[in-house]
Amino acid sequence: MLTAIGLQLLLPARLTIGPTWLLPALEGVLLIGLSMATPRELEYDHDHKRRRAVALSLTAFVSVANIVSLGALAHYLLHNHAAANDGRELIISGMLIWLTNFLIFGLWYWELDRGGPGLRAGGRDGAPDFLFPQMADDRIEPRDWRPGFIDYLYVSLTNATAFSPTDTMPLTGKAKSIMGAQSLVSLVTLGLIVSRAVNAL
Repeated sequence: MLTAIGLQLLLPARLTIGPTWLLPALEGVLLIGLSMATPRELEYDHDHKRRRAVALSLTAFVSVANIVSLGALAHYLLHNHAAANDGRELIISGMLIWLTNFLIFGLWYWELDRGGPGLRAGGRDGAPDFLFPQMADDRIEPRDWRPGFIDYLYVSLTNATAFSPTDTMPLTGKAKSIMGAQSLVSLVTLGLIVSRAVNAL
């Protein structure tokens, strides 16, 4: 989350809402709240609903800020012909937005699958939202295998580059909706902005 906030600080002021520091500062406050609400040790009899609500709110907040930045960049590109010729700035801005997209959706998958990391760690999780390859064959991993954060980050990376799932399939409507949203943001970023920037260069 700190990396995503740091990437937003690097965006030009015209691609942010208000001053460049405003959204990252608000996100920092939410991150402090999340840190305070996170238990220091696993408690198997507690769902940590407050921590989960803060985590999902923070993730949604950064997602909306990133999509707004993408919309501002697309608008700036389409309505400012001088900007369309500045390939270096377009590539840097587009890649910052794409990297934030990749990181933040990794967090979405981590927080949403099977009811969240607290339930997964406590062994009280529900049905999976994603079908990982390790879940398809007991000879690869035991039946009680659970994905770690790197597994969700990899799902986010492949979805952001292929615009579709690769080896891990979404099973629920919630997972399909989030993966679809990530694919659209990534497609607009790479297809419209970065290609236009490369053409300008």
